[in-house]
Amino acid sequence: MIDNASKPNVTAFFEEDSSTFSYVVQDPKSNRCAIIDSVLNFDYASGGTSNSSADDIINFVTEHKLKVEWIIETHVHADHISAAPYLKSKLGGKIGIGEQITIVQETFGKVFNEGTEFELDGSQFDHLFHDGEQYKIGELECSAIHTPGHTPACFTHILGDAVFVGDTLFMPDGGTARADFPGGDAGVLYDSIQKILALPEGYRVFMCHDYCPNGRELKFETTIKSQKNDNIHVKTDIEKATFVELRESRDKTLSMPRLILPSLQINMRAGNMPEKEENGLVYLKVPINAFQ
Repeated sequence: MIDNASKPNVTAFFEEDSSTFSYVVQDPKSNRCAIIDSVLNFDYASGGTSNSSADDIINFVTEHKLKVEWIIETHVHADHISAAPYLKSKLGGKIGIGEQITIVQETFGKVFNEGTEFELDGSQFDHLFHDGEQYKIGELECSAIHTPGHTPACFTHILGDAVFVGDTLFMPDGGTARADFPGGDAGVLYDSIQKILALPEGYRVFMCHDYCPNGRELKFETTIKSQKNDNIHVKTDIEKATFVELRESRDKTLSMPRLILPSLQINMRAGNMPEKEENGLVYLKVPINAFQ
């Protein structure tokens, strides 16, 4: 039986262009909350940004008189740009990500030829979570577990009975994250998912994305039990070797995410843009053939 004090109030916000869910997670015994996996709206063709999705979150937090303690990134996203700095400027809170962000920064700092001024120590973030770290949102007990495989820096955050898995798992009919990005590994991903599936079966699991396989309606919540019984890639009777073969074969058919190049450059900076150039504009790089 899950204690009501361990059941946070979870409100989902959906950004349609990147099929991303962001969340406000509130301690049931106070007005303290966390924001998870926020989105900055970005039009690649024009280079234009807007804060409309983040403003929806700000309006919700303000209307409900909530106090933001954490702005959490489950990993360095390759499919959308984080709105964390904007949210922090309006609502406060600490921006946190897993400590293995340094591996991602080192890898993609080289890809984008960032130069010596780009710090590779995660200092762009306010806090770097370590594996097994315990923390609180108000009185709500929370923990962070390192679940690499999709990227080296992926973390799953357990806020009471609510589990935020980033891209590691999709809804059971959607399977699991790809593992072919630099630093990704299908075998490591399988092992990480076993950590998640070992959690209590009644725990709620919240998605970062849903692509509505077979045309079904949009969904963002499932349970550990449902993942164990029904996930098409990693349900209980699927062995590691079978998963690795399936995952690696499927990854070979996938194209790169549409926003991977702008997303990585910005998200490895905790959602901050590169420095403006002498004409007052910010520029992003397109490395030719870097991902072939």
